[in-house]
Parts: sequence; C-alpha cells; structure tokens
Amino acid sequence: MRVNKFKSIKFYLFILILIICFEKISFAIENKILLKINNKIITTVDVFNEAKYLKALNINLNNINNIEIMKLAKTSLIREKIKEIEISKYSEVDVNKEYLDSIIRNIYKNLGMENKKEFLNYLNEYNIDINVVEKKLSNEALWNQLIFQKFHNKIKINKEDIKKEIESVKKFSVSYNLNEILYIVEKKENQKKIFKKIEESIKTNGFENTASLFSVSDSSRTGGKIGWINESSINKEILKKLLKLNVGEYTNPIQTPAGFLILSLKDKKKIEQAYNIEEELSLRIKNSQNQQLNQYSNIYFNKIKKDIKISEK
Repeated sequence: MRVNKFKSIKFYLFILILIICFEKISFAIENKILLKINNKIITTVDVFNEAKYLKALNINLNNINNIEIMKLAKTSLIREKIKEIEISKYSEVDVNKEYLDSIIRNIYKNLGMENKKEFLNYLNEYNIDINVVEKKLSNEALWNQLIFQKFHNKIKINKEDIKKEIESVKKFSVSYNLNEILYIVEKKENQKKIFKKIEESIKTNGFENTASLFSVSDSSRTGGKIGWINESSINKEILKKLLKLNVGEYTNPIQTPAGFLILSLKDKKKIEQAYNIEEELSLRIKNSQNQQLNQYSNIYFNKIKKDIKISEK
C-alpha cells in the first residue's frame, strides 16, 4: 500500500514539473524512465511529447487542465506500447503510402486545413515532426490490419437482409450525429462509481473532453467522434435509447461485449431516402463491418493487456 502511494506521489510530482515546462518551454526536462511496459520504456520526455501530440490533433483538449492532459498522455502511451508489442509478434509489413496519406488527409481536413503544407506548418507550431505522426498512424494502421486478419472471418453480415431493409424503407429516415465513451469496469461493484465519475467530468469538461479522458476506444483521440449514422445502421436496442434523447443529451451506460458504452447525441436530421441501392448497400456493409471490428479490437486489446507487465519506476 505504501509503495503504491509513494509511486502515486512521484507521478504527481512529475506532472507538476511538466506543467511548468508547458508554461515555460525554455526549461529543460530531465529525461527519466517513468514506466516499463515489458521491455519497452516510457520516459518523462515521452509523456511530455505525447501530450503535445494529443493537443495538436484534438484542439478540444486545450480546455482540459494540464494534470488531466498528462494522465491522458500516459494512458495513451501505455496503449500504444501494448499494441506495438503485439504487432511485433507478427511479420512486419509496411503500411501502404497512399493509405497513410489518406489518413493524414482526413486528420488535417477535420482540423479545417486544406492541404498537407498547412498541416506541416501547424505541427511546427507544436514542435512536432511529421515523421513522429506518420510512425504513430502507421502503428495504428498495422494494429487495425492485425485485427482484421484475426477476426474478419467472425464478422456476421447478412447482405440480403440489409438489401431488403433498404428496399422497404420509408421515404424519410433520421440520421444521428454521435460521440461515444467506451469504458471498462473491472469489478461489478465499481459500475456506479465509475459512471458517476464520468458524469461529473461531463458536467465540468463536456462530453468530448471526457471521452478523451475516459474512453478506451480509438475514437477517444477525436473526442469520441463517431459522426453521422443513419438509423437503419444502428442496433435496434441502441436506437430505442437514442429515440428518447434530445440533442445535447447522452444515454445511460449500455453494456456491450467490449465494455460499457455511453452515446451522446450531438445533432439529428431527417433525410430523404433517395439513394442508389447498391451504393447504400455497400456503405451499410462497410459501417457494420467497422462496428464489429472495433468491438473485436477493444476485446482483443483488453485480453492481451492482462499478459503485459507494466511497472512504474
């Protein structure tokens, strides 16, 4: 008990030092090993740089206090190292350059930039090398590729049912703009306690910032953003819960195989069902596949994490 308390004190002292560094960049940071994930290390400088990276890619994090940012950066790096360890067990494959460029394009478009040159200038303001960004995105792409290879045979999609549903839909449907928080509860008795903590954070920081702080989903890096989803692509039980929400509200925790899910309704709109059936079929199949793969990704990550040794220095 005393050892854990001592380590906790050490970490918070480290955070205070980094906060000073955030405010006065001219101060040098003493680079010390903070954590060891199997044979991979995380240093004080790693956490400082990760915090800069997260704030650059998610501007909403600028509204969160620096203590929370440092804790988030630490958690983000732990997830990254665990994924790297798992990826390294398999034959190394480079990510296709065009695919990587498309990921980067989506990022700077979401940040409101028109081209890569603008994005590079933006990264320079945060003193972030594009090679670091590409490395992180490549690792994430390799992880997604690994998940696809392991679980694509388990994906269940009934094309005929989806097609019949498309052909029989009403003239108008509703589309929902959603954000998510996916979290894990290790012990049943902690369910209410964790949800209460999340609710308090939502009141203080807003839903998107809370998603960045608490969610274990990859969408946490963009404030839990899912985007626009047509009602026909949403699980019927989840849709029932969304129907009860007004814009700006969020659901109670929904238990899923990957953990507890909270959905926030940012907006909704009625749309006319005037579309090409084959194009809509392809889109819905892709959405369903991605949703199932995301579930398998979270389940698999939680499984391998149990075999990883994480030690604080």
